Amino acid sequence: MATMPDKERLVRNFSRCANWEEKYLYVIELGAKLPALPESLHQPENTISGCQSQVWIVMNLDDSGRVVLQGDSDAAIVKGLIAVVFVLYQQMTPAEILDFDVRPWFAELALTQHLTPSRSQGLEAMIRAIRQKAQASVSG
Repeated sequence: MATMPDKERLVRNFSRCANWEEKYLYVIELGAKLPALPESLHQPENTISGCQSQVWIVMNLDDSGRVVLQGDSDAAIVKGLIAVVFVLYQQMTPAEILDFDVRPWFAELALTQHLTPSRSQGLEAMIRAIRQKAQASVSG
């Protein structure tokens, strides 16, 4: 995810958006930067339930024990939300993910109050799924 901003730059970029429409476009732009998820990973075990759109998230660990996330969605705005979540979790270990509360970051981005209830539920489902996968890798 070398083309993705870090957490601080993400917040700065969001704060530069003049209105919700610009934020919406920026979220879509972030989604377009996500590396393509191979079709072979569009499997039921990678599907996130609780999302209105189709969402797939894959979590692996690199050689240093850091989480590597891959994801995709059939909806541009949801793919962008996946990208935002991935930016917040990048370079963390599973234990760090479990200790990290993303909600204040979403409040700082002023994002959640502009999402439809179904998108907010989907976002929560993505966060829950990543935390469950992190828990499984800590426990397993």
